[in-house]
Formats: sequence, structure tokens, C-alpha cells
Amino acid sequence: MAEFVHLHVHSEYSLLDGLSNCRELAERAAELGMPALALTDHGAMYGAIQFHKACKAAGIKPIIGMEAYLARRGRRDRDAQQDRKSHHLILLAQNDTGYHNLMQLATIAQLEGFYYKPRIDKETLAGHADGLIVLSGCGSSEIARLIQAGRLDEARRSIAWYCDVFPGRYYLELQEHDIPELAQVNRQLIALAREFNRPLVATNDVHYARREEAGIHDVLLCIQTGKTTNEPHRMRMDGESFYLKSAEEMAALFPEVPEALTNTLVVAEMCELELEFGHYHLPLFQVPEEYDTQSYLRHLCEEGLQQRYAVITPQIRERLEYELDIIHRMGFDTYFLIVWDLCRFAREQDIWWNVRGSGASSIVAYSLGSSSKGSSTWAASPCPTLTWITPTTSATN
Repeated sequence: MAEFVHLHVHSEYSLLDGLSNCRELAERAAELGMPALALTDHGAMYGAIQFHKACKAAGIKPIIGMEAYLARRGRRDRDAQQDRKSHHLILLAQNDTGYHNLMQLATIAQLEGFYYKPRIDKETLAGHADGLIVLSGCGSSEIARLIQAGRLDEARRSIAWYCDVFPGRYYLELQEHDIPELAQVNRQLIALAREFNRPLVATNDVHYARREEAGIHDVLLCIQTGKTTNEPHRMRMDGESFYLKSAEEMAALFPEVPEALTNTLVVAEMCELELEFGHYHLPLFQVPEEYDTQSYLRHLCEEGLQQRYAVITPQIRERLEYELDIIHRMGFDTYFLIVWDLCRFAREQDIWWNVRGSGASSIVAYSLGSSSKGSSTWAASPCPTLTWITPTTSATN
């Protein structure tokens, strides 16, 4: 087993910033003999499902994360001088709770904190801390910038805050990319780690899978910034080091702190998130206390029949029983109740709505009012002739 796991990785879902797709990253990590791989795209989780499937196919553990943008002040502050630049922070989902909190943070960042970038703040982060592992971040992180500015006391206070909010789940992150400022930051991070008795982790700021892709990635950055490759003063990444390095290459970068590499395995082992596919994940539908979902669906259908039909014939009754039996055996009672509730709400709010054509053949949908279409005016009016599956019977109202 390799003595290193990449925990800071960008895919093509870091739009116009990451180059490689999820499959390429997962296959390269497996090729290098690594047991796991993290995905930490900028401010979003668009690639989480695809990445999870790609890692499973490659035989390695997927670690779902995000490189969050942390507002310098509050997420709702929008001053061009003070709030345009955000701090970077790595968040990893340790378990199912952490995954849901990560999704909440990504959503809040877009809906409440967006200002040049989708941002969160410390208040939001503290409110969604359960199940998350935090790495202090790259050279654009809060701690790194405070160190570069010589504000060590503020860096200490910030580290203390993270240690308190994420007990046993906060790591100080080291990177080496031939950037002069990183040498100073790394020296101070090692000292602070010993001062606070906090573990270190080594990461590589991965933006492409293989070293030879550095030139293609540079073109991608030009597209992002509207520049050409021959312009001297443009955004670029120094060197060709932003790829999935081997464990041996990473060990050569940090010979004085080998624990920073082995700690990546510790983090990978802490992350136990399993996403299941191929199953329905319907929301919980609350029914009155005297019912369960099966009996409540029947109750609503019986009420609907009284409204839809002047005479409930044996054929109508037989058809209803036939459909309710199939719906229950397939586990779709809740699904039909959810659709009924959505249609009910749309009618009450005078919202135009429509249904799939196949719904017109269901007497359950018809009795629930889920097969009528249009506005509330249409749905409340007498339904036109509706032919359903039994060939000898038509339903009219």
C-alpha cells in the first residue's frame, strides 16, 4: 500500500481551472497504487457522483470534499475592497452526516454567500461542522495569508477556533510548488503544529492527472482569463508540479516531516462514506396518525372516486383494487402521495402544471386529481372523457 493519499484534487468540475475528468484521476491514482483519492473542487460538488463511481470502478476509496471559499468577514458582506478575495479551505466528508453538511454548505455558498465566488463564513461552517474533516488549505488559505503577513497571533487564534469547532478533525496542510512564499509558510505551519499538538498533512494542489498535461492546463487558464499563451503578464501556475504525484515524489518534498504523508492515510481511513445508487430515496411523507401510507392513499382514492363518478360500477372498483395492489407491492404508495401533494399545491397556488401521458391510464391518478393538467381553473372543472386500460369501460364525469 502506498504511503500517501492525495487529499487536494481538482477535476474538470473546477470550471476552467481543473483539467482532468474524474475517471482519469481515479485511474491514475489506482495506477500509482494509492488506496484512496479525494475530490475537492472549487466551491462546488458537481463531480461528486461521477467521481464516486469512477473510484469504485478503479478499485480505490472515494473521498468526497470541496475546496470552500471562506469569506474574510460575513458571507453576506459585499464590499469590493474588503470582500472580493476569499480564503481557501479544504472540507472532506467523513461520513453521511458530513456529506449532507457539505451539500448544505455548497448550497448556502451559492444562494447566500456568492460574491465573485460562492462563499461561506465561519458562522455557517460552525453550524455544519459535524462529520467534516478540515485541512487548513493552500497558500491562499486564511492561516497561510496570516503567516505571510506576519500576523502570527491572529493565526494562532484562528487555529484555536478550528481546533475547537473540529476536535480531532483539523489538520495543518503543507504544500510545495516552487513558490517562494510557501517555504516560509511551511516552516511556520510545522512550528504551529507542534505548538498546538495538531497533525500535519502533505498535499499537492492537483489540477491535472499527469505532468505532461501542464501545457494543456496552461491553455485552459488562458481561456479562463481571456489571454493568450504569449502574453507575459497573465495568470499562470509556476512550473509543472500540479499533477498527481507518486508517493515517492511526495516523500522527496517533505523528508523532515514523514508523518505529514502517513497522516493522509489516517484521514483516508477516517472517511467512511458510502453512496448507494439504484434505489429510490423518496422524502418522508407525513400522513395523519390513524393511517399509514397505504391506507391513506386508499382513503384519498375513495374520496376522489366519489367526486369523479356519479356511479361507482364493479368495473371501476375492480380497477382501483388492481392498481392499488400493484402500487403497494412495488413500494410506490409514498410516490403517489407525493405526486398528489404536488398537484394539490399547484392547484391551490394557481400554478400551471402538466403530467406524463402515461398517467392518463391510471384510475388511481385520476381519482387523486393527479392526471388532470393545467391551472387550478382547469383542474376544478369537469374532466373530459378519459379512456383507461380496461378496454370495455370509459370514465366520464
